Amino acid sequence: MPDPTLTTRRPPLGLAALAPFEHAVFRVLWLTWLMANVSMWMNDVAAAWLMTSLAPSPVWVALVQTAATLPVFLLGLPSGALADTLDRRRYFLGTQVWIALVALTICTVVLLDAMTPSLLLALVFANGIGLAMRWPVFAAIVPELVPRQQLPQALALNGVSMNASRIIGPLLAGAIIAALGSAWVFLLNAVLACVSAVIIWRWKREHTPSPLGREPFFSALRVGWQYVAQSPRLRVVYLHIALFFFHSTALMALLPLLALRMEGGNAATFTLLLATMGSGAIVSAMLLPRLRQNVTRDTVVWWGSALQALAMALVAFLPSLVWSVPAMFLAGMAWIATANSLSVSAQMSLPDWVRARGMSVYQMAIMGGAAAGAAFWGQVASWTDVHWSVGIAALSGITAVTLAQRWFKERGLIEDLTPAKAWSPPTADSTPPPGRIVVCIHYHIDPARADDFRALMQESRRSRLRMGALGWELWQDIGDPGHFVECITDENWNEHLRRFDRVTASDVALRERKLAFHLGETPPVVTRYVV
Repeated sequence: MPDPTLTTRRPPLGLAALAPFEHAVFRVLWLTWLMANVSMWMNDVAAAWLMTSLAPSPVWVALVQTAATLPVFLLGLPSGALADTLDRRRYFLGTQVWIALVALTICTVVLLDAMTPSLLLALVFANGIGLAMRWPVFAAIVPELVPRQQLPQALALNGVSMNASRIIGPLLAGAIIAALGSAWVFLLNAVLACVSAVIIWRWKREHTPSPLGREPFFSALRVGWQYVAQSPRLRVVYLHIALFFFHSTALMALLPLLALRMEGGNAATFTLLLATMGSGAIVSAMLLPRLRQNVTRDTVVWWGSALQALAMALVAFLPSLVWSVPAMFLAGMAWIATANSLSVSAQMSLPDWVRARGMSVYQMAIMGGAAAGAAFWGQVASWTDVHWSVGIAALSGITAVTLAQRWFKERGLIEDLTPAKAWSPPTADSTPPPGRIVVCIHYHIDPARADDFRALMQESRRSRLRMGALGWELWQDIGDPGHFVECITDENWNEHLRRFDRVTASDVALRERKLAFHLGETPPVVTRYVV
């Protein structure tokens, strides 16, 4: 077994897309992620195919996708909060143990011939809980493994892992189902999860706890959600990814039924279509570094959505392998190009201290869109037809992305989120008593510039709240219009100190812009009170 602690560097690989493989720990954890994703796809394929025999209606088959993705939507932010506050290696290890136990349970139930449609959905949901807990922690770990300039390539390689598993997983699942039965697919899933757990256990990552102690769980939830709410750039990214997956998931959710209704359609047809889609995604990931140099992110997202819609229409209305195989290849290329472009934007908009929480919300947007889309388009298929449902999803998908790009745009420059120890935390003769901390910063400015100062202070408001402040207000002195007081409320003294660990280069630059308004030779007066 490779040793994840190796730090020696190999000569450059030459291909920019493969540059992250120069780093030994990234290689090992990438292989672990590949095994985890193979297990996930095997589980999804076996569960979807098993449901076609238990309850072959479009609604039940589509609900398998909903059950698999809904836990990520429901538990995404709590799992991100845990990943940001606990030892990420141990947490990652625990998720693999959970997935192994669920896979063994499903295997046992199938061997006992006790599986029902409702029980299958419940167990798929339980497996989804493991996925919900696993994804944010891995997303937060990746930026630790490669230099920042290689992060887009690393994320693309994660997409390659996902889509290589889209080929390997269905092929393995299809072969095992045909030869031995579905139960043995779930048994292999458990074995792969255990192997992944052993590799993670051997990874010698050093966890550095905060001197302030672990951030309280509910406070971490609040701060994570607050960071997203106060970041216009992140909100736009999450909206785009949710819209894309709400519509594109119609193809994946109904693909078992589309495969069955093709001439000679069977499990092998379903497996072939999934494998072809995975192949397209891998090819697309290799081309992404050059593509990013020549076109903007919005252009990639729009064309990705357009190609996805075209592929869905071809599979829906020309249901033969002659058309469906190249269409699924095109869908795979479109999927990875769109998802990777939005994932890079999200990662670049998050500092490390809140990365798992921010990426968990990103995953919530994906899985929430996918879960809602699977249920919705499954219902549309029951009202109309499977082919028409996928076709309508294709048309509405490209329409929604076009309108979203027109109405919701990212504004402002990308912030420099490099940690900056620019300000020393305050000290007190004794620990303040329990209660909220109110910080008041007194500015004296030219009253003629008051409107510009207020506009800048709105940026200050977003910055303070993103760092975890409980509240923010700006007061203006009625008797002295040039006297403004910025008031920031923190949950307690410990959380007040924690904000100083979260300062970035962008926050320092914002402070300098505020100080440019201040009149006088001395800096603004700062006072602190306990409520």
